[in-house]
Amino acid sequence: MRSGSSDRRLSPSHAGAGALILAVAGAAYGVGALAGSTPAADDDWPQNGRTVEQAHYSPLAQINPATVQRLSLAWSLDLDVTNSITEPIEVGGVLYLAAGYSIVHAIDVRSGRLLWRYDPHVPQAAGKKLRVGWGIRGLTYGEQRLFVATHDGRLLALDPASGHLLWSVQTLDSHNGAFISGVPRVFRGKVVIGNGGDDFSALRGYVTAYDTNTGRQLWRFYVVPGKPGTTDHAASDPAMAMAAKTWTGQWWKLGGGGSVWNAMTYDPDFNRLYIGTGNGSPMNWKIRSPGGGDNLFVASIVALNADTGQYVWHYQTTPGDTWDYDSATDITLVTLTIDGRPTKVLLQAAKNGFFYVIDRASGHLLSAEKLGKVTWAERIDLQTGRPVLAPGARDLKGELLWPSFEGLHHWLPQAYSESTGLMYEPTVEMPVPYSDQGVDKKSWKPMIGTPEFSGLTIGNADVPKNGGHSVLVAWDPAHQRRIWQIDTPGISNGGLLATGGNLVFEGLADGYLHAYSADRGQDLWSFFAGVAPTGVPITYQVDGRQYLSVTAGPLNGSSAAFGSASAQWGWQDHVQPRRLLTFALDAKGTLPATPPPQPVKPLIAPEFQIDSDKAKQGSYEFLRCLLCHGTAAVAGGNAPDLRASSVPLSFDAFAAVVRGGTLIKRGMPAFPELSDAQLNSIRHYLRARARQ
Repeated sequence: MRSGSSDRRLSPSHAGAGALILAVAGAAYGVGALAGSTPAADDDWPQNGRTVEQAHYSPLAQINPATVQRLSLAWSLDLDVTNSITEPIEVGGVLYLAAGYSIVHAIDVRSGRLLWRYDPHVPQAAGKKLRVGWGIRGLTYGEQRLFVATHDGRLLALDPASGHLLWSVQTLDSHNGAFISGVPRVFRGKVVIGNGGDDFSALRGYVTAYDTNTGRQLWRFYVVPGKPGTTDHAASDPAMAMAAKTWTGQWWKLGGGGSVWNAMTYDPDFNRLYIGTGNGSPMNWKIRSPGGGDNLFVASIVALNADTGQYVWHYQTTPGDTWDYDSATDITLVTLTIDGRPTKVLLQAAKNGFFYVIDRASGHLLSAEKLGKVTWAERIDLQTGRPVLAPGARDLKGELLWPSFEGLHHWLPQAYSESTGLMYEPTVEMPVPYSDQGVDKKSWKPMIGTPEFSGLTIGNADVPKNGGHSVLVAWDPAHQRRIWQIDTPGISNGGLLATGGNLVFEGLADGYLHAYSADRGQDLWSFFAGVAPTGVPITYQVDGRQYLSVTAGPLNGSSAAFGSASAQWGWQDHVQPRRLLTFALDAKGTLPATPPPQPVKPLIAPEFQIDSDKAKQGSYEFLRCLLCHGTAAVAGGNAPDLRASSVPLSFDAFAAVVRGGTLIKRGMPAFPELSDAQLNSIRHYLRARARQ
C-alpha cells in the first residue's frame, strides 16, 4: 500500500489462410494515404479513449448545447455478427471496429460504406475458451498498423488500407482457460496485451509487450508469484519475490489470478505503463490463500517501466480480495493542483466502489471516497491506504453487500472533461449475497464450465427487474464530491464520452442515446436507436464536419446475464441487429426498419413430461450456461432465451448443439464431456422454467 497526506486540498487545473477480405478500392476513400499519415490530434480518434491518457474526451465543439438539437442520423450499418461490437476508432475518415469475435471492419465515414472486412475465424480456433467471454472491447491504430487481439489469444497486426495480415503471434497457452477480451495498447515501438479467464480456470495473470514491426516478444510481467523456488526469467522476477510474502498455502496450484483483462494506460511523462489487475483466483480468499495475506498484486494498480516491464510501484485497492472487487476498470491520467502545485495523478473508480486519486510519480494515495453505495468497507484509511472493513464483510455467510461482484463501476469507460474538470462515471448500484456455505474448500478445483468456478456459492435465481439501478455521476476528483447525477434505467448502462462542446453522451438499455450538458447534467437531446446503444460513443472531425458514432445491439456482456433485470427491455439475440450509428449536424439519414422490442414468449410444450428431480439437477447443471443464457434461464440478449427455443424439446437436437458443437460458428461452444443424464436434466429444467 502506498499512502499520502490526508489534509491536502485538490483543485482542477489476415489475408492468410481462412481469412475473408472484402477489398474495395481503398485509395478512393483516402485509406491508401492513411498508412503514411500522422493522425491529427484533435480531429481523429485512433485508439480507445482517443489519447494515451484514456480520458474519453475530445476538444471538438461544433456539436454543443446550442446546436445539439440539429444532431441527426447520417447513416447506420447493420453488421452480420452474433455478439458484441467494440468501441470504434477513426483515422483519416475511416472507421474501424471489431464485431462478433474480432471480425475487423473498415468503414468510410462519409458514406457508411464497408471498405474491407477481415475474419480471423475465432470460434473455430477457440475450443473451450469459447465458453467464457463474448469478444473483445476494442482495437488500436498506431505506427501505421491496426492491432487487434482475438478471443483465442492471438495478437494481430493488420494493414489499415487493405486489412491484410502483417503478423500474428499467439500470446496464450492454447490448452488453458485464458482468453483475451481487452484492447492492445501501442507506444514507443511496442504493443502490449493482457488476458482474462481466471474467474473460471487456474490461471496466473500477466501482461506482455511485443515489437510492433515483427511481433517479437520484448518483455512479460506476471501479476502474481509462481511456485516458490522457480524463476520465470521475466521482468517481474524481482517483484515476485516481494509478492510471494503476501501469499499462503499452495496458491500456485490454483493459479492465483490477477489477470490484466482491461485496464492498461501508458504514461509518456514518466515512460510507464499502468496496469489494473483482476481479482484473485479462485475468488474465495479462504481457498486460494488459507492463511491470509494481501495477495499481491491482485486488485492493484501496478506501475511498470514501459521499456523493460520492470516493477516501479503499486497501490492495492482491495487487499486480500474475496468479493471480485478488482482494479481492472479504466485508468485516466490528468493533472490536478495540489498544495498550489500542478501534480500528475491517475484516477480510477475501482469496482469496489471507491474513487481513487493517486500520485503518478510515487504511487502515493492522495484521496479515496465512496462513489456510490458501498457497505463492505467503511472508508479508506489515508494513513495506511487500506480499507477499513465493515464487520462481517469477510465471513461469506450470505451477507448482502454493496456493490455486487459487477462492481459499482465496471469496465465501461469513464470520461474526464478538460473543460469542466469533472469525471463522468457510469455506475450500477446492485447488491449480492456473498456466501461460501456448502463449498468444500479442501477439494475445490477450478475447471472451465463447472459451476464451482469461484469458490463461492453462485445462485441461479432470477434477478427481478428492480434488482438494481444505474446512475450517471458527475464527480469532482479534486474535492472528491458529487456535482450532479442522473438516474438511468436498468443495470446495463453505456460507456461515456465528454466533449469540448460541454456535452456528455451515453447510450442506455432502453434504446435511447442521450446528450447531457457537462456542467449541469441537463438532458438536451436523445435519439431512439431501435436497439440498445450501450456501446462507447466517439467523436471526430472529417472535412471540417464533426461526427459522432456509437454501436448498438441487444445487451451483451455480464450485465446481460441477470435474468429479468436484463431481459426487461425486450432485446433478443438473433432478433434485433447489431449496428453502427453515425450522427452529424443537419444529417438526413434514416434508421432501417427494426423489429420492436418485445418480451420472450416461452414455449409451454405440454407434451413434454417434466421430471421434478431431473429439473432440480438441471438447475445446478445450468450454472455453466447462465453467463450467456441468463440466470434462471431468462436471457438478456447475449444468447437466445432457451425457454422459448424448440431445440431442447428434442434430445438429439439439443445434444447436437451442446455436445456436438453444430453452432460453434455462431459462437455456441461445445461441451463434449456432458453425459446424457446431464443434458437431459438441463432439458427438464428449461421446460420447468418455461412453465413458470
